Formats: sequence, C-alpha cells, structure tokens
Amino acid sequence: MKKPDVYAIGAGSRNHRVHLMAYVAALAGCLFANGGLAHGVDGLRHPTLAAAVEDAHTNLVARFVGPEGLLRDYEGEIPTPEDCRDCRPNAMGWWSPIENGPMFTGPFLEAVCTRAKWTGAEADRALARKLAGGLLRAASVSDVKGMVVRGFGTDGVCHYPLGSDDQTLPWFYGLHAYWGSGIPSAAERRAVSAKVREVAEALAANGWGIPCDGAFAGQTRGRFMENWLVFRGAAHALFLLRAVWEMTGDAIWLKRYEEALGRRQKGSPLTMLEICREGWATDVEKFPADSSGMWIYVCAQGCLARLAKMDAVHAESFRSGLARNAARARYAMAESIGFSNKIERPFKYANWRTGYRWRPQKTQKEADEVQRTGDPKILGTRKRYERKTVTLPLAAAAVCAFAGMSHEEIGRTIQRYDYSQINLCEFFLAEVAAYAD
Repeated sequence: MKKPDVYAIGAGSRNHRVHLMAYVAALAGCLFANGGLAHGVDGLRHPTLAAAVEDAHTNLVARFVGPEGLLRDYEGEIPTPEDCRDCRPNAMGWWSPIENGPMFTGPFLEAVCTRAKWTGAEADRALARKLAGGLLRAASVSDVKGMVVRGFGTDGVCHYPLGSDDQTLPWFYGLHAYWGSGIPSAAERRAVSAKVREVAEALAANGWGIPCDGAFAGQTRGRFMENWLVFRGAAHALFLLRAVWEMTGDAIWLKRYEEALGRRQKGSPLTMLEICREGWATDVEKFPADSSGMWIYVCAQGCLARLAKMDAVHAESFRSGLARNAARARYAMAESIGFSNKIERPFKYANWRTGYRWRPQKTQKEADEVQRTGDPKILGTRKRYERKTVTLPLAAAAVCAFAGMSHEEIGRTIQRYDYSQINLCEFFLAEVAAYAD
C-alpha cells in the first residue's frame, strides 16, 4: 500500500490543521481501499481524523462542559458549598470533578475558537462564548483580586480556597485566544481586556504570587517569574506579559516583557529567552516532563507557539524550544497503541467522598497530607491507566502539533480512541492537537 505524501510544515504554520486533516483523510482512504479498518488497522477506531475529532468534541460538550462554562475533570458528584468551606476532599479540590477548570478550559477554548473559524458554525461560536464566560467568571467570584478559582460547586459560586499558577496561566491563554478570534463583539473584547488587566495588575502587585482566599486568604500558591519549574515558568511568564500587552495596549506590559526576556531565572544561568530556546530539558530533573508529567507542559508549548507568532524578533528561539520539546515528546504517542476502548463503569476514582481520610486543614502542608491519603481499594486504578494510555499520548500529540511535526503519528493517535469510553475529560487534548494552528 502506498501512503500519501507527507506534507512538510514548519512550526507555526497557519495551514497546519488543513494539511494534517488532509493527510490523515488520505491515509484512511488508502486503508479502506486495501480492505483495512473493519475494526481498525493498528487499533484505529475512526476512519478519518475528522470523525475522531467530532467524536471527541461531541463527548466533551455533552459530558464535561459544566453549566458555568468550565470543563470538569470527570462525571461525578459536584462539591457543595459545605464541601468547599470544609475543604473536602482537600483545600485544593484535588481529585474532585472541579479540580482543573481553567487549566483545561483555557487550551480547549483555543481549539474551539480555531474550530469555529473553520466551521463557521454558530454552535461553535456559542460554545467559545460559553467557555470564555466560564473563565471570566472564575476570576470574578472570589473577594480576593487576582484569584482565578479552580471550578464551581453546586451553587455556581462556591469554590476551593487554594488556586495555583497551573490554573491561572491557562486562564490568560484561553482568553487571549478568544479575544483575538473574531468571535467576541467589541464590547465583549473590552470586557475581556478589563478583566485581564485587573488580574494581571493584582498578580504583579502580589509579587507574582498566586493569591488564595477563604481560610487561606493572604497566602499564595505558586508563582510566576520565579517558578520552581524553570522552563515552564519562563514560557508562562513571557507569554503572560506579551499577551497582556496585546489585550490591553498598556505599554508597561511590553516593557516588562522585554525586560523579562533577558532576566536570569533563579536556579539557572540562562535568561528566560535562552531557557525557552532550550525547551523543557531544564525541568526534567525536578519533574517528569518527558513522561507522566507531559500533560502539564501542553499549555507551555502552546505559549511558545503563540510567542513565535507574536514576537518576530525572537521567533527562532521560541521555535527552537518547540522543536526540542516535540522531539522529546514524540515517543509517547505510541502509548496509545493497545488502549482498551472499554469504559470502567462505575468510575471508581469518582468516589472522592469516601476515598480519602479527610480531616480539617489549617495549613497548606496539612492539605497536601490529606490529598495523599487515597485508598486504591476504593478509588481503583482506572485513572492511572487512562493517564498513561490516553492523556500522555494525546499530550504528546498536542506538543508535536504545536511544533508542526509528524502528521501521520498525530492523526493516528487521535483516531485510536472511542471517546465515549473514556472517563477523564483529558481527551480534550485530542482537539488541542487537531486544531493546533
């Protein structure tokens, strides 16, 4: 069987998605012509990339987009105001269905905005507005300026008291994509700019520490600029500064961005720009960026891709980081091979009320101790399985797609899944990869 020609696309190409879709559609045509894909060749569950992406999209919208507009981690019991007040299962809200609202919604919103551009469908534009509304709301319900909450409990307002830079950077990332998408009206763009300015100014005034509220008011959790993960911190900080300048037009942010490019990071002899050029290798000794932690680097890779478009002067450095990261990530797409498209029902991991030994938490250290008490007999192992065989390969696909790399592997990875059979919403990364622009 002769495979269709591979399209040579460089990082940052605006035609990346067109060529990726065309390649995989052509590949699927060859497979059908040769009698393949009755049950899938090499484990493929969908004949075309477009069909796989539509399967993922349909399941994400139907099962995981909450009424306030944020993605939920999984289908399960939503915490009540009392749960959030008492910090059940813990003060971060880790392991609950509202753990990662902005962290997941931000990059998903970018994908939806690109999808809307290609389809022109009002349903896609409406979804983008809903997701953007969820992000804006996440920065509006706390009485502490600059806090972006992780998600909303049953009353649509209550939330856990500890946020993080993990949640806050994707908040900026998603709203920047929406602001520049052509979807919001002029008034909506002004509202986004105003909220972005408010949050950014609060963070700057707080020494770039991420504020907490409730019983932890006055404390911080995570930090921009001097982040313990040097590459991720540099990519996030540079993107934030440049994006805030674009969205607000306030000259101070461009000045801060230009100064940060040459700023040497604590714990590294390199400047932020040099760190971005080298990619995430600087973080591997502290965090498994090349393996189980790859999913938390997708947004950082997206930041590099966005910076390469925004800053022509330093674009080559950002493209270097994109390519280096993609080369390190590529192997992980193979983890999708052999995934069992048979869902676990009930999803034991959803037993967050009974699966942890809760106790009152007065400090962040105590909260961390409580979140470590999970009982595998109650919570099962399915989450770990999906993280390895779904989240990891799709994160790798997204990392490679942002670098404009390896079309066939990306498409085949996305096509391997029956998305109705996956419990974690983390397959939103399939759309991030497919719509990477």
